[in-house]
Amino acid sequence: MGDAMTVKKAIRRRGSALEEAILETAWAELLDHGYVNFTMEAVAKRAGTSRPVLSRRWPTRAEFAVAAIGHYIQKNPVSVPDLGSVRDELAMLLQKFSERGASTITKVLFSMRDYFVETNSSLADLRSKLEGRRTVEEVLQRGVRRGEIDPSKLTKRIASLPLDLGRHEVFMTHKPVPRAVIAEILDTIFLPLVATKKGARGGHRN
Repeated sequence: MGDAMTVKKAIRRRGSALEEAILETAWAELLDHGYVNFTMEAVAKRAGTSRPVLSRRWPTRAEFAVAAIGHYIQKNPVSVPDLGSVRDELAMLLQKFSERGASTITKVLFSMRDYFVETNSSLADLRSKLEGRRTVEEVLQRGVRRGEIDPSKLTKRIASLPLDLGRHEVFMTHKPVPRAVIAEILDTIFLPLVATKKGARGGHRN
């Protein structure tokens, strides 16, 4: 009862505060019921507001769902400090992404089949709307500056490889990626493709 009252009080706000409260409610609805049962009416009822309030901002449920997922990602960013080692930073990055994805995002994405039909789009299209590769790029560029990674080997597809493999593992298991699997992704697949001789000497840590 207390949570419901908190949400309803939040919905009485205006502007960006109102939008944030609505998107948090929509995210909760997606988590609880999936996209198949995601409706403007259900979110409006849960939020203590009306459908016209929602549809003025998000004309379709597809746009509304993407906004809710994007808001959750924005509020729960993945960041990695400079650890002095591209291998250590990538390992932390994969661990954080997998923990966030396994607990929430993967559950929602697996319920989005109707969304892809409605929008004639794919999971790759949705991913491009939701999250850039800025954090991965920052980590890789630090590795380039340290002389650990050869930038001439860092094609777009290869640069996305660690995250793509980690994401695939989460999708297949619905669990965070084990440290041993992260080590295998980095030490036997990714770093041998891009590491300089200096970078190769720094790899293969436990």
